[in-house]
Amino acid sequence: MPFEPPLMLVTDRKRFPAPGAGEVFAEAEWRALEEVVRAGVGAIQLREKDLDGGPLYERARALIGLCRPLGVAVLVNGRADVAKASDADGVHLPASGLETGDARAIVGREKWVGRSIHSAGELDRCREADYVLFGPIYDTPAKRIYGRPQGPERLREVAVAATLPVVAVGGIVPECIAEILDSGVGAVAAIGGLLGAARPGAEVARFRAALDRGRRGFS
Repeated sequence: MPFEPPLMLVTDRKRFPAPGAGEVFAEAEWRALEEVVRAGVGAIQLREKDLDGGPLYERARALIGLCRPLGVAVLVNGRADVAKASDADGVHLPASGLETGDARAIVGREKWVGRSIHSAGELDRCREADYVLFGPIYDTPAKRIYGRPQGPERLREVAVAATLPVVAVGGIVPECIAEILDSGVGAVAAIGGLLGAARPGAEVARFRAALDRGRRGFS
């Protein structure tokens, strides 16, 4: 099944207060996630690289319980074993993570496998993936450790070279969508652009409207 969600949320629990004793999610984070899911985000990447397998599994199961009835996909970042155990919709691999084929052997052929890349030259490693995540496109604190922003021109290079869907990430807000789509990429991912909003659900609606407008413009 092709990977088609036009808008992905990447989680970041450190934007919220820590969960209380016995809680899997802090109340504020869970409210934000509920807003985003009910507003129509297409997929959520559960990205909590510092969590051990047990807590990550608990978060995955809770998130799947929220998302699956509404048709929202959940992918676990970096941990194919947790994605398999939790029955997530797939796994998202860091650029330095497992080989794509090895991850697919763990999660199963029917699940999605995505991979982060930072240049068109890394696409050869992604032949068995369902999509690639490329960025950061614009400056954003969450992605500064990965270097300078790639910019729309580098995004266009990847879009031209890729034979699978490309998802753009890094500093993306609705006002950037037209430029992203003009690069030949039809899907975006956001962290702070959604979780940093006062009303995350309303921001999802703004993203979706911008994506819809852009698509009509290219039809």
